[in-house]
Amino acid sequence: MPQGYAISDVKNWTDFKVIDFDLKTPGDDDIDVAITHCGICGSDVHTISGGWGPLNVPQVIPGHEIVGKVTKVGKNVKDIKVGDRVGVGAQVGSCMHCHPCTHDDENYCIGDGKGHMVDTYNSKWPDGSIAQGGYSTNIRAPEQFVFPIPDGLKSEHAAPMLCAGLTVYSPLYRNHVGPGSRVGVVGIGGLGHFAVMFAKAMGAEVVAISHSPNKKEDALKMGASEFVATKENPDWSKDYLNKPFDLIINTASSNAVDLPGMLAAIKTQGRCICVGMPEDMIKLRVQDLAMRGAFLGSSHIGSKKEALTMLQLAAEKKIEPWIELVDMKECSKAVERVSKGDIRYRFVLKQDLE
Repeated sequence: MPQGYAISDVKNWTDFKVIDFDLKTPGDDDIDVAITHCGICGSDVHTISGGWGPLNVPQVIPGHEIVGKVTKVGKNVKDIKVGDRVGVGAQVGSCMHCHPCTHDDENYCIGDGKGHMVDTYNSKWPDGSIAQGGYSTNIRAPEQFVFPIPDGLKSEHAAPMLCAGLTVYSPLYRNHVGPGSRVGVVGIGGLGHFAVMFAKAMGAEVVAISHSPNKKEDALKMGASEFVATKENPDWSKDYLNKPFDLIINTASSNAVDLPGMLAAIKTQGRCICVGMPEDMIKLRVQDLAMRGAFLGSSHIGSKKEALTMLQLAAEKKIEPWIELVDMKECSKAVERVSKGDIRYRFVLKQDLE
């Protein structure tokens, strides 16, 4: 029977217990995966600590950066076979019939009255069965949400790409970043370090923007051509008025993030995409948008189409995230360190449950 490390009380969000659990009801489109690795995402901490609200199910097994081997496939599965190495990200279901789902935007599913978006954990399938995540031995998901991992990627490197990587790759891809693009990346953490590496791999000139100078050396090694420490230079955006950014990816989840400064540093009609998710609201004046004719938006993980192109890019460009690999039983210590920002730059758990 599948087992996993679960949390049942947001007040004791590091008190993981090993539990037995049931996989979703099997379907003809489903793929069973024996998990070998799972990344730890900041959203895991937000969820199990109650930062984003109460738990939706009695016991939550977090984890949505999953890599493993296929052990079983349904009769309708076409492109994946038993023994393949695959990944599963932050979404495992959608209705597949609404307007977004039929336009390669299943990550923005609005539901069709029968089906709906299903998160990888802390969520329920349409039949009421509970979706559990990757701090576990097994997962079952439809082929649409299972991604083949290219041979050129190590499993521990592919895992954190399936949420953190895809979350920043999607807005880079949708905004046509390439040679000649100027991209600013705000926040050099788990998401930001992926944004720097992917933007560089896509041919862009990348400027890393962080609160303190502590990560300057790291950011330059990742591929940034410049580094800005906003604590040392509060008026940093003035330095970019005549060399503005086509796109800024804001990965910071702080409520004190300098949105006006970002908007001042982008070109006319430029875009600022926020993928960091603060727990509270952020205030912004419309005037800050108007002065640049700027577009402020966000992005939600990514589609299968984007996931496949991202993984291929990572394999071709030999992108290797900066990770710390630990046994899955260390998940309690690891999530606590993530909550304190004590990781450069992603934890990856390796399987230790039989």
